[in-house]
Amino acid sequence: MKKLAFILGIFLSVNVAFAGDGKQLAIGDKAVHTDVKMKDVSGAELSLNDVREENGLLVMFSCNTCPFVVAWEDRFNEVKEWADNNNVGMIVLNSNYQKRDGADSFDEMKKKAEAEGYNFNYVVDKESKIANAFGGQTTPHVFLFDGDMKLAYKGAIDDNYKDAAGVENAYLKDALISLGNDKNIAIAETKPLGCGIKRKVD
Repeated sequence: MKKLAFILGIFLSVNVAFAGDGKQLAIGDKAVHTDVKMKDVSGAELSLNDVREENGLLVMFSCNTCPFVVAWEDRFNEVKEWADNNNVGMIVLNSNYQKRDGADSFDEMKKKAEAEGYNFNYVVDKESKIANAFGGQTTPHVFLFDGDMKLAYKGAIDDNYKDAAGVENAYLKDALISLGNDKNIAIAETKPLGCGIKRKVD
């Protein structure tokens, strides 16, 4: 079914530049809006600061139906394990404001989390506030912050969304391990690949 969803949805998918006001967090920048509360699929209200751990925080922009998310999401729980093993928090944000009454409604998010067995917080970025402030471009798009909440890595999860077994460069895994061991991250930025975030633009 995932392959079928990918084939059916591929025409909607684009490798895009940021469609907001052009602002993007750069490597070394501090996270912003870290106290903004967002509704988790559990019903809890959580902020980035609530989820961060000693060695930092992984923020991933995602959604329910993007074929790139569908192709990558069987690795999401493993990403959470990498984060846990390196004392890094993880939170996944749905910033698709324009689809909030449809495929990316809160009810659909709850269904997605249950169906896929998500083991991480999946929250509503209500008016795309965090996506716009960070410069999130695609679903998925990851932003990894260190213990001081400075951006240490941003970009793609790895270099093969189609096949986990075919991954040659596990960018995010390598970044998490480096962060956990207080080492420099060899590749701090990669190009995100996915569907453009259906954001709220002021």
